[in-house]
Amino acid sequence: MSLQIIPFESGINTSYILRDQGAVMVDGAPFKKASSFIGLLESHGIKPGEIKLIVLTHGDFDHVGGARKIKELTGAKIAIHKNDSENLEQGIFHWPEGASPWGKLSRFLFKPFIAKLGRFPAAKADIILDDTGLTLKGYGIRGKIVHTPGHTPGSVSVLLETGEAFIGCLAHNRLPFVLRPSLPIYAKDLDLLKKSWKVVIDQGANTIYPGHGKPFPLEKIRKYLN
Repeated sequence: MSLQIIPFESGINTSYILRDQGAVMVDGAPFKKASSFIGLLESHGIKPGEIKLIVLTHGDFDHVGGARKIKELTGAKIAIHKNDSENLEQGIFHWPEGASPWGKLSRFLFKPFIAKLGRFPAAKADIILDDTGLTLKGYGIRGKIVHTPGHTPGSVSVLLETGEAFIGCLAHNRLPFVLRPSLPIYAKDLDLLKKSWKVVIDQGANTIYPGHGKPFPLEKIRKYLN
């Protein structure tokens, strides 16, 4: 079977199903969008039990909120980095600091409202990742999980041998965040995030799949890294 990349659009978030010799999901979607996940699987002829792993790119509410529901639907294990696991396992609402003028303003304006909508049920992680990452070959995917901190301390990316990189919020590519592929408008440490981009580039990434927006070629982000 050749690699399939199936996006799961849920509001302003995009999760991905990677299907090759096995199937892995990248990010868990917001809590209230998780139920529509089964319809997506059915439309692609995928049985829920085929998905063996849910990789959470970081611990923000809109990326981990649906993880518990999707785990219940599929039986998949949940993997998250140790630095962000507390958010998942205690149901903590987390939203990184603004890293641009619009990021700072939007966070100030909308956080009280979003904090109420962003509540989600806690979930137990099955795999706690550390800085060495994890190969996905045991799950039928030719790639690996790599620690790429900066947006949050526990941010990770999924890098495939064929050059596709699923980077969560290492970049944004949609409104209301940005107009074009750019560094994220929210980040704990923007300098560290830029160093993580070097890791992604050095691993041979060529096509970037963000957690917010459409995929784009790596060259679109290079100008922000100098």
